[in-house]
Amino acid sequence: MTDTVLVEGISFKTVLLPTANSVILLIQGQKANLGCGYFSMAAAEKMQDRFAIVRGVSTIDEVLNAPVADLSPEAAKCGVSVGMPGREALLLMEKTA
Repeated sequence: MTDTVLVEGISFKTVLLPTANSVILLIQGQKANLGCGYFSMAAAEKMQDRFAIVRGVSTIDEVLNAPVADLSPEAAKCGVSVGMPGREALLLMEKTA
């Protein structure tokens, strides 16, 4: 299921994919990607994507509020750090040139 969410006036696409035992969650902007622990940071690093991962979440709201647990080097260049709220990481990745 896809939808959109506004974060400080910026529209982001959301994806929620139920699995047999869990749910895969992703919030995506033009440059930013914020996902659940289902994603591989190795792939994000290889593709040089701005990507941050949060863990222990089951809703889009939880993704936005959970602390960042892992991040790609490209996300780090935008000022994202482990422990910051997902919402803040998403905005930094999206707004950085």
